[in-house]
Amino acid sequence: MEELVQKINELSAAFAADASAQAVKGNKAAGLRARKNALELINLLKEFRKASVEKAKE
Repeated sequence: MEELVQKINELSAAFAADASAQAVKGNKAAGLRARKNALELINLLKEFRKASVEKAKE
């Protein structure tokens, strides 16, 4: 679960950087990367929720 949390943190940081580059500088490629990261984050957060529920049952 620790690896999952670290992966989420890294992807969140990448998303924030790319989203900011698109919003501030109008960088279209950064917007594409931010959208891709957002989709990956959704899946990782679902995995985290599942793992968290299992951990709480212990």
